[in-house]
Amino acid sequence: MHQNKAVIVVAGGKGQRMGGELPKQFMPVQQTPILVHTLNAFAEAVPGAQLIVVMHGDYIQFWKEMAAQFQAPAHEVVVGGEERFFSVRNGLAVLSSSIEYVAVHDAVRPFVSKQVILNCFASAKAHRAVVPVIDEVDSVREVNGESNRAIDRNTIKRVQTPQCFERIMLTHAYQQEFSKLFTDDASVVESNGHSVFLEEGNKENIKITTPFDLAVANAIMEKKYE
Repeated sequence: MHQNKAVIVVAGGKGQRMGGELPKQFMPVQQTPILVHTLNAFAEAVPGAQLIVVMHGDYIQFWKEMAAQFQAPAHEVVVGGEERFFSVRNGLAVLSSSIEYVAVHDAVRPFVSKQVILNCFASAKAHRAVVPVIDEVDSVREVNGESNRAIDRNTIKRVQTPQCFERIMLTHAYQQEFSKLFTDDASVVESNGHSVFLEEGNKENIKITTPFDLAVANAIMEKKYE
């Protein structure tokens, strides 16, 4: 069991008002909401870990009914903030006293593998701050105003989640003032003076943000259960 671990699933710090298009985490992949798939992945990989979902307050009741309908793993729901930074901070505030290691994960990454989850938590014991990454396969260019230049793609990594940290370190890092430069948890930790270890991610661990991504996700899920 993994009672010394917690997972904060960030399911939209602000979101849209109910009545319009639903946020992506509630959309179905093979008839099951993405967020349920995500929670299932962690419940299977680290049973006994504290699971926390952070989302906009407008959707909490809607989500609780959906979670019950689809028998989502047991978890706590916390109101998010105006920015992702504040949502994670709110999640950290409800950690149980027994928690030593924390993973922060995007709700719309339901295909993170069990091995990646376990590897990131294991590496956090040795390195304190761990980020899963995959190689960049496309050619990339850096744009600076009107000019641009080619960059060696071998020096570039694509960052995924879960990003795993020693609880004390992450909590302390989130006591900083917010900065627009904080694009993920690793950038918050780095700003506080800590280095980040890179762990190998899995290519299927896509972030579902567009209709194309949703189509790919359905194809991945269909293949998974063939």
